Amino acid sequence: MSTPKAAFVLVHGGWHNRSSWDRITPILEAEGFAALTLDLPGAGGNAIAPVSLGRRPFDPAAFATEPSPVAGVTQEERTQAVVALVKEAASLSGGRVILVGHSAGGMTISAVTEQVPDLLLAVVYLAGFMVPKGMPLLAMLQHESMSSALSPRLFIGDPTAIGATRIHAGSTDEAYRSLLKASFYGDVPEAEFAHAAAQLHCDESNAGALAPSEISAGRFGRVPRHYIRTTQDCAIPLTGQDHMIAMVDEAIGGRTATHTLESSHSPFLSQPAGLSRILIDIYVQSLAEQSAEAQ
Repeated sequence: MSTPKAAFVLVHGGWHNRSSWDRITPILEAEGFAALTLDLPGAGGNAIAPVSLGRRPFDPAAFATEPSPVAGVTQEERTQAVVALVKEAASLSGGRVILVGHSAGGMTISAVTEQVPDLLLAVVYLAGFMVPKGMPLLAMLQHESMSSALSPRLFIGDPTAIGATRIHAGSTDEAYRSLLKASFYGDVPEAEFAHAAAQLHCDESNAGALAPSEISAGRFGRVPRHYIRTTQDCAIPLTGQDHMIAMVDEAIGGRTATHTLESSHSPFLSQPAGLSRILIDIYVQSLAEQSAEAQ
């Protein structure tokens, strides 16, 4: 079997899982790349739902107050899970790895990049949280540039009391489902939205939202970074995306290369071909830059 051109390590966002990338991985593989995905600790196959979610009749009050079974999941666990996958990707691809993170997965790829910068050809944020040293996701979510975000209106219960940020993706309430679609999947057809919503888990451990970014110019700053802006995003509004890019560029130095999709928060569903083309273009650009530096 021939060595792939490079390996993409694809990290999903909050409440999502590795199935987010199911339309992307075949495109990348057909173009000669390896594409590695995982369910982060506490997500997808690693998620544990509150008991109250499955009780019938459903009790909204119990669901809003039951402590989260995944409250103990830490950001460091997620970071190390992706570090292990990056190392696997490097062994497959001769050391050419591009790390991609969507949404809240941006916090994990920042931490991974800080830990293993020499294993990465580039790091790519897809509408992702990319914040300077010392800032947690929650602080960015509360910034004025994020004020139009719809996603916080999905949150159920008191995150401090239950130990997690909880949503109810399986809700039959029409207004709630409309808000869920508008937040994450505004340009996704209704049938595909229903399938995507059925994949979501309900709890995201607070650790991911509260852990401060630890990126440094000396390590994270060595890796070429890219940001894919999503202009119709109602989960991480474009104003917030651009604010994060400006903040990190000022704090770390250098410039984040930007790319733009006229899409909602989930272009891996609504525009898989366009997103894949951007990822492949980033590989081509990164390889050219690496070759130029080596001369």
